[in-house]
Amino acid sequence: MTTAEHLDTIDRLREQGFPEVRGRSEAGISGPGYHLAELGASRWYGDEDAADRIAQEDQISAEFGALTLRLEERWGAADTFSLDGLRLRAGSGEVASPWREIGDTCDHLNLWRAGDRWVAVYAARWGADHSPQLMAAVTVIDPP
Repeated sequence: MTTAEHLDTIDRLREQGFPEVRGRSEAGISGPGYHLAELGASRWYGDEDAADRIAQEDQISAEFGALTLRLEERWGAADTFSLDGLRLRAGSGEVASPWREIGDTCDHLNLWRAGDRWVAVYAARWGADHSPQLMAAVTVIDPP
């Protein structure tokens, strides 16, 4: 997907209502008060060599940077958050969705306030055997 397509997905999610129950949506996962969008396909590393893995991770990093720049043009500088503390608090049940789910899959995110909603962009990692996946969250739930 291109940066323009990522922006279009985020814009559509900002306009959509939220479901009453968590489940799959056309963009990824949605639940009460949030949408988590899969902006790019996560790939299995499989038998790829180290150079292929680095190329995949560099691609996600470039897409993340390009999307961040475009969103900063709209809403100003991103707030960048480390999610290490969030993971510690999530174990006690103190952190609600979607923040718990985001914290389970990434180390940091870029966050903007866009009207009455929060927009986050992050690279999720589903495990050591998967490449990172570019994700976006749109939510009315304040960050913890």
